[in-house]
Amino acid sequence: MSLYDHSMRLHQLHPDAPLPNDGKPYPDRVAHRRWVKGPDDRRRQGVAAAAILDAFFTRPDATPDELTWAFHDVDVPIHRNDHITAAALRADRERVQETGRWLVRHSPDQCSTVIGLALLAADWDEQDVDLLQHIGLLSNTFGPLAAHALKRREGGGEALRWLAPRTAGWGRVYVVEALCEIGGRRARPWLLRHALDGDCLNGYYVGAVARAADVHEAITASDPDDELIDHTGRLLKVMAGNSGMGMTWDGYPPIRRVLDAHVTHLAHQQPTRHRYVTAAYIADRLLKADPDLPNLPPEHQGRLLDRYLTILRRDDWSSMARASLDPADEFPAWFLENIAARLQLLS
Repeated sequence: MSLYDHSMRLHQLHPDAPLPNDGKPYPDRVAHRRWVKGPDDRRRQGVAAAAILDAFFTRPDATPDELTWAFHDVDVPIHRNDHITAAALRADRERVQETGRWLVRHSPDQCSTVIGLALLAADWDEQDVDLLQHIGLLSNTFGPLAAHALKRREGGGEALRWLAPRTAGWGRVYVVEALCEIGGRRARPWLLRHALDGDCLNGYYVGAVARAADVHEAITASDPDDELIDHTGRLLKVMAGNSGMGMTWDGYPPIRRVLDAHVTHLAHQQPTRHRYVTAAYIADRLLKADPDLPNLPPEHQGRLLDRYLTILRRDDWSSMARASLDPADEFPAWFLENIAARLQLLS
């Protein structure tokens, strides 16, 4: 079975959600039990695969099926690679696209399917959009090149928007980052409400989402909906603990405005477990924040902390937390116990 057919079969079973385990095991799992080590010099990654392509394209009578298992014993990068892209650009454009299209649609081998995607990603033929978005469902392996190819194509933005809620883990990182790069009016509502799914990898692209979706404008509007407010809270929470991954509070210029707007809207929302945990996490970070944070001076930190604590201490929020908050859901017990202690200390 080709990887494409495997993807389509699973998609029929799970049409509106990420494929379980990113579609693994793949049909060629037995052939890929042996790991091929790439060159120690990162600059030479993809050189061997490019040489195979060069040899193939110099033969006018060579057919794409000859490449099906040709890359099984060489290093094949899953991200865009200069050597492989150069090999594609050296050959006849139409032949390159036909070869890439055939490999993505028919190859049963992961390596040659990745090469097919790399060939398509070197150009921008619009007829490939449907093919790219469906192989992209196997997103951890094929997402990087599928997303790169889609963002260069007319109609690719809509395909990425379709693909984004059907990806998870690293695959979601690649797709959401590409969606943020191209932006657009149709992508913004999804980015504002659904881009961050709670995975730890959200930290890699939280800054891209904040910028591409203009979160600071949406949350400071007079009547944002609950989904937007909740997603903004998640964005603030991710940034708050995002050291070493991506954007943090100190790297986000409108942080004070966004925190102020979020806590204002939060005060009018019904208490829920997720909202309580988000507000408690933000309050804890404000309590321990660096006094030298750019765009968030100590006096603003103190006022914002008081406002979050006022909400957390309200009878309706406290009773909800006692009745339904499970420390094992999102954070270890010590975290919520620490929050409770701080609330008691500051009450």
